[in-house]
Amino acid sequence: MKSKMNGNDTLEVEVQNISIHGLWLFLKDAEYFLPFEEFPWFKEAKIEDIHQVELNHGHHLHWSKLDIDLELESLKHPENYPKIYK
Repeated sequence: MKSKMNGNDTLEVEVQNISIHGLWLFLKDAEYFLPFEEFPWFKEAKIEDIHQVELNHGHHLHWSKLDIDLELESLKHPENYPKIYK
């Protein structure tokens, strides 16, 4: 008897871990670490709210309860997205 093929993945983005240093996101077959030093908005957030992340249009991360938006490209190439205006 043959097993049926697995279906499509339904989870596009997942918070895999949260520590005192930051959080790990898994999306599009890659893992990203967001340190609280560079992403302070998450440091005091509820764990439940951090886990409520959506990937919109394939490149836009959105945390509605935290009112946080990040472009996927800013995680892939943070050097192109300075966080301090000069």
